[in-house]
Amino acid sequence: QVQLVESGGGLVQPGGSLRLSCAASGSIFSRSAMAWYRQVPGKQRELVAAITRDGSTNYADSVKGRFTISRDNAKNTVYLQTNSLKPEDTAVYYCNAKGRTWGRDYDYWGQGTQVTVSS
Repeated sequence: QVQLVESGGGLVQPGGSLRLSCAASGSIFSRSAMAWYRQVPGKQRELVAAITRDGSTNYADSVKGRFTISRDNAKNTVYLQTNSLKPEDTAVYYCNAKGRTWGRDYDYWGQGTQVTVSS
């Protein structure tokens, strides 16, 4: 079993920055593809950014050039640096880990951290 714990959310003014962190328990982190998703009430959860085991990244068009995903396998932690935040970035941000171990696929989610961008 893997637990993902997000932190770093909060209230920030437009144009501000936040650094989200997701700490993973267990021994599978380095073998996992990690991602950040976000969700607002009444809408589907959407992919924000993802990073493979090898460090390749991809981003939603809406955050390209403003957000950066990174991972530290020694600390079992994935980060999302969010810059130039806009009100439309307001959402609950979720951490996700996907992979395969012992012949079985896994897909774990954190509990989410609220990001509110408002003046």
